[in-house]
Amino acid sequence: MHNTLLQFLLLLTVAFLLILLARRLKIAYPIFLVLAGLIISNIPGMPVINIEPDLVFLIFLPPLLYEAAWWTSWNEFWKWKRPISLLAFGLVFLTSSVVAYTVSSFIPGFTLATGFLLGGIISPPDAIAATSVLKSIRVPKRIITILEGESLVNDASSLTVFRFALATAIAGHFSFQDASVSFVTVTIMGIVIGLAVAHVIYLIHRFLPTTASIDSAFTLVAPYLMYLAAEEFHFSGVMAVVSGGLFLSYRSHEIFVDGQSRLQTLNVWSTISIILNGLVFIMIGLGLPGIVAGLEGYSLMQASVYGLLVSALVIAIRMAWIYPATFVPRWLFKSLRLKEPPPGWKGPFVIGWAGMRGVVSLAAALSLPLTVTDGQPLPERNLIIFITFVVILVTLVFQGLTLPWIIKLLNIQEVDVMIPIEQQEAEIRIRLTKAAIDRLEHDYKQDLANNTLLAALRDEYESNLNNTSQKLECMECAQNGKRELAVYRRVIKDIYKAQRKELYLLRKYKLFSDDAIRKEEMQIDISEMRVDTLQ
Repeated sequence: MHNTLLQFLLLLTVAFLLILLARRLKIAYPIFLVLAGLIISNIPGMPVINIEPDLVFLIFLPPLLYEAAWWTSWNEFWKWKRPISLLAFGLVFLTSSVVAYTVSSFIPGFTLATGFLLGGIISPPDAIAATSVLKSIRVPKRIITILEGESLVNDASSLTVFRFALATAIAGHFSFQDASVSFVTVTIMGIVIGLAVAHVIYLIHRFLPTTASIDSAFTLVAPYLMYLAAEEFHFSGVMAVVSGGLFLSYRSHEIFVDGQSRLQTLNVWSTISIILNGLVFIMIGLGLPGIVAGLEGYSLMQASVYGLLVSALVIAIRMAWIYPATFVPRWLFKSLRLKEPPPGWKGPFVIGWAGMRGVVSLAAALSLPLTVTDGQPLPERNLIIFITFVVILVTLVFQGLTLPWIIKLLNIQEVDVMIPIEQQEAEIRIRLTKAAIDRLEHDYKQDLANNTLLAALRDEYESNLNNTSQKLECMECAQNGKRELAVYRRVIKDIYKAQRKELYLLRKYKLFSDDAIRKEEMQIDISEMRVDTLQ
């Protein structure tokens, strides 16, 4: 027990140090962790990393899916819903089908069921791997939005394919009609259960006297509650987490009524995300020797060739799909040509090349059971896992390292018609300042006449829209009485409440992007926390 805990802590420490080194070297940390894991795994005396398959989905997937759902911008998601849907559903099912029929025809021992099992595992790209590469390069916002939206939805669609293929491989028979009915049932009921659990959590946040720590704790247990509740009734835990996370994200302005809760939760999830992703990507590299040792009936060379061929296949499928998915709808519907600017060929190429596999594929592969219902080994389990590892390595390292070079070479220009983010932020600040001044002048006229702090606050709002932080620093050293300070604290918190209401309306009526609104919301949260420290 102590040795296992020590190994876990050492693995975490190594992962954190490697992430720091990757940032220093300006390399996307998922790529760096995988390569470092491969090197470390070949050090003599290094223990083989083995993970309990049944725990992989439960430990890693719920929080990763929940975080992705939480940070999804619904305005941006809805704007690019067509390309996201075509990638998340059409491409996933196409990739799964082509991989299934191809590998079952040239790999001995592979049936159509095991082919779909492999196809479901390797069909979803990993947004974390792609966006970690894109963060250091200036690319149009639409590309990142499409990749993140695709990842959120295709995790659910690909894992559903995976679950059905796994059930078929275990049971030994397949009925398309039964599978179709079951697919719709488990998906819809998974969404229903996720929304139900999320609503209960929302009511707890909203109406019980919670604290910032309790709010943060509830967000940690929420994805596990949604996942386990759905899985208990044999419905889609993945869809439950995604739908529940989206619901709570949409209601976040009501859940976190003060800045401390929001900022503390943000910090907690930032830590959880780096821990889980760091562990998963380094385990990709560390786990490969154990998978190689488990290969039976295939030489390492033969299995590697299969892995490279499948890797080339999934890259080719994505590149072949991306252009018809981009241009055919525009050719068919004139309204799209009138409403949307021409996408060009460069943006779709980058989206097609950014199909790196990662966390979800690894988790799905490692969760494969060892045996089927009659106690026999699951057919081709080790080869499926090995091919998955090769696909992850090839797409993550080869595509990941070449993606920045391709983007710089193409010199993609933004085609979005949305106002630049900096301009949006400036306009939001103007609206927030007006909301603050209106609240002061309409609700606190008498206090303004008698309280020098409030009068100074109004003057500052009117003279300098971006000087709130400086004002609060001055207030910390002001020599005013406790009574005026108490009134000031009460009024400024009410002003922040008015500004949050204004942000809610801006989000509701889709006047600005969620990214710009979130930045201003965070500024309000920080300002409110500094007010709480005034003595």
